[in-house]
Amino acid sequence: MAVVVLLAAVLCNAGESATISFTLDFPDSSPEHYSIFVQPNGHAHYDSSGKISQDSDVRDSYQTDFTFTDATCARIFELAKQAHYFSGKVDSGNKKLAFTGAKKLIYKDGDKVSSAEYNYSQQPAVQQLTALFQSVAASLEYGHRLTYFHRYQKLALDDELKRMEDQAKRGELAEVQAVSPVLQNIYDDSSVINVVRARARRILEMKPLPPGR
Repeated sequence: MAVVVLLAAVLCNAGESATISFTLDFPDSSPEHYSIFVQPNGHAHYDSSGKISQDSDVRDSYQTDFTFTDATCARIFELAKQAHYFSGKVDSGNKKLAFTGAKKLIYKDGDKVSSAEYNYSQQPAVQQLTALFQSVAASLEYGHRLTYFHRYQKLALDDELKRMEDQAKRGELAEVQAVSPVLQNIYDDSSVINVVRARARRILEMKPLPPGR
């Protein structure tokens, strides 16, 4: 285990000037836009905009800084390497496929910049990287909604946390620890009903799944 952790740290910190970002724009979805920017040391920034949820007319923008685990950070940069840093043909070019959002991956390392825009890619590394970033964004959007509901609509917390717990159990969320401060705030709030606080605590205590599971 110690060797795996050490390897992850080495991989993640290789090429200290390199950065990777993922952007998705999908009108009429929730959110309509988001981007994730990650550095080799794991430090990351996320921002999104759009409706707070699909069944709400409330629009909101959200920004947060967080830190990727060493294993996930290493996985991101390894997949970028396997994808030849997004140079060459990335989009499948199949116009018959359903539109699932305009996606963009960018790799920067000093003066070197390479990027790719796509709807769907047949490259396994790009597919895995896309799925990973989308799973991370799903976790962060739970943090976004829970923060909003905790402040303005506490009765909505129970259903939201149920959905989050179910998705986390199915392995559909990544880097859940990034929203642990939000979950902790809910757990610590005595004005929130106990069943909701208990659910927040259970999510906090879940063991993280390996990246790319």
